[in-house]
Amino acid sequence: MTKPDYIMVWEECLAIIKDNTTEEGFKTWFAPIRAKSLVGRTLTLEVPSHYVREHIESHYNDLLLKVLTRVIGNGFRLIYSVRVVGNSYVRTLESSRETPENRAVVLNGDAQRYNGSAYAIPGIQKVKIDSHLNSNYDFENFVVGECNRLGYSAGMSISNNPGKNAFNPLFIYGGPGLGKTHLAQAIGIATKDMFPDKIVLYVNANTFVAQYMDTVGVNHQITDFLRFYQAVDLLIVDDVHEFADKKGSQNALFQIFNYLHQLQKQLILTSDKPPVELSGLDQRLLSRFKWGLSVELTMPDYATKLAILKSKCLRGGVEVPEEILEYIAENVKGNIRELEGTIVTLIAQATFTKKEITMELAHDLIEKIVQTPQNEITVAKISRVVCDYFKIAPEQIASKSRKREVAQARQIAMYLSRTLTNTSLSYIGSQIGGRDHATVLHSYNTVSDLIDTERTFKKYISDLKRILCQ
Repeated sequence: MTKPDYIMVWEECLAIIKDNTTEEGFKTWFAPIRAKSLVGRTLTLEVPSHYVREHIESHYNDLLLKVLTRVIGNGFRLIYSVRVVGNSYVRTLESSRETPENRAVVLNGDAQRYNGSAYAIPGIQKVKIDSHLNSNYDFENFVVGECNRLGYSAGMSISNNPGKNAFNPLFIYGGPGLGKTHLAQAIGIATKDMFPDKIVLYVNANTFVAQYMDTVGVNHQITDFLRFYQAVDLLIVDDVHEFADKKGSQNALFQIFNYLHQLQKQLILTSDKPPVELSGLDQRLLSRFKWGLSVELTMPDYATKLAILKSKCLRGGVEVPEEILEYIAENVKGNIRELEGTIVTLIAQATFTKKEITMELAHDLIEKIVQTPQNEITVAKISRVVCDYFKIAPEQIASKSRKREVAQARQIAMYLSRTLTNTSLSYIGSQIGGRDHATVLHSYNTVSDLIDTERTFKKYISDLKRILCQ
């Protein structure tokens, strides 16, 4: 029995595609596709899911265009037919150059003009999604200081015009307890207040990964998973460093990111490190993290810590003497979370033991509960110790001098700062002569190699660590 023309045409296409792709890629993405019809030069292919179609369009579009032109000829039209929740979803691709104005989407036989969205599905109404936002994490409870002013300003701008601004995505990074989640959720809450109809969703990276794993291997659920996230107007993904080495979840996030960003939907991401320092993440995903604005939240200064303590007391309806708040701000060296925990514990102890909040009570609490470093190691301290050790003036290590002894001391200071502190590469560079993160990373790698190969360098590092940690 003779095969229909459309099957023979598609089999000829598959033979060419197979010679130009890997065996695994062909089996995964092209073997499941079935030809449905060929009318004139219009070929209709049925694909098993939106995910397969999106992957082919992202990775094999040029190859497919060339193959179809070779087999069918110029002026062909390709229609993807995807089975979605009982409806036949169809997308048309033509060999001529497409523009948003001349594409059409057909759903259940009704043609609707393409509106610029690559994968828009007409007829689907806005769904009600729980935003998972904590009402306590709003801007009213967010204390602004030099440590977070840029992030706050960007957040306010985003909430007034989500997606259609220069800060998309907004990448917030910094150490634990510095307010990354609070800032991200505050933007989400402000956006919901300003635009009640917009869908805002907060999700932690580990929750996203768990959701993705639940869908793996289950028919149609990957498609439903992607479509759920693609319905969001503002997506907040917390702790993206947790995606490290989770390839499947990264790929899903990549697909969602591309879809939302193309539609000018807002993305907000948080991490403990800037994009350039993240490891275990696909480079194409990292490159997208850098598209918008990256802001670092740093340790609060004294004035900001005092303002945070006053805000916490005001919200709790508790009066604490000014001098006690000043004492706490001065002596708690940790992050914002530790600072707030200290004042909450102080108030709780005074309430439950029916004691007055006194300086003595605050002193005892900090001494017993809060870990105040007796010998805190900072970038500034490391620089001073390195200069003393090599008998170099402090201004030399921060200068642009390339003298061997100065450059060596500078590289060692950067290496020790990277090893002994939790600060970012960019911060270390800014404190040692205004260098960029690439210079710090190069210095770290250089000293690491020298430690392994030169006994003298190994002794330098050993001596300096002993001095800094004693």
